[in-house]
Amino acid sequence: MTATRPQPVKTRQRSPRPRLPYFVAMWRSDIGKKWAMAVTGIIGLAYVVAHMIGNLHVYLGEAASPEYEYEIDHYGESLRDLLVPIFPRTYVLWGMRIVLIAAVVIHVWAAVGLALRNRRARGGGYRSRRRYQAADYASRTMLWGGIIVLLFILFHLADLTWGPANPDFVRGAVYHNMVASFERVPVAALYVVANLALGLHIYHGAWSMFQSLGINNPRFNPWRRYFAVLVAGAVTAGNVSFPLMVQFGVVS
Repeated sequence: MTATRPQPVKTRQRSPRPRLPYFVAMWRSDIGKKWAMAVTGIIGLAYVVAHMIGNLHVYLGEAASPEYEYEIDHYGESLRDLLVPIFPRTYVLWGMRIVLIAAVVIHVWAAVGLALRNRRARGGGYRSRRRYQAADYASRTMLWGGIIVLLFILFHLADLTWGPANPDFVRGAVYHNMVASFERVPVAALYVVANLALGLHIYHGAWSMFQSLGINNPRFNPWRRYFAVLVAGAVTAGNVSFPLMVQFGVVS
């Protein structure tokens, strides 16, 4: 009697998963999200700096053109005329707004995704206080600072762009709207506190975005810090000056 040879068990071969498109795979990775935050952060930083410089027109006083009462009103109206007649009026301005809104959405989405992934990776295990402070201080201030800045942006738009939060709002009268808003002490205090949070957010973002983009060299790191301090300090000083100068009567 001959022994029967056991037959090999046939296993079902799994078909390989379809390869994700490059940008989808990149977005799902931590590196992709950090890159997205860095690029959109650069867009947001450029806008914040330009916005602050543009608002400095409030210190120029009356406009040279008889069509406008104040120079900042002329500046505000000129934004609607960018690249006219190459493009119809307000088209370029709305294009910039759409890019900025998309950048903010992607920035927030990537930040939330990274925060949730880091939280799952920590797993709630024991960490010493020293490790907690060293590893999480920047990320925690960035997260909460970002939330404060986002809420402030919504109030800022309702106050000086749309008007519902400003009882004396007049469309197109930028100087009047700024004075009417910042004459209210609680609103002026809110702008000061929110812009301090914005400055801290800019500092951490300007410092970390170079590392996210792979620009990290001990020889250049001091310059990264100088850049972050300079940009954050200039934006904060400029933005905080507007409500304070109205409160002190310099702009009235």
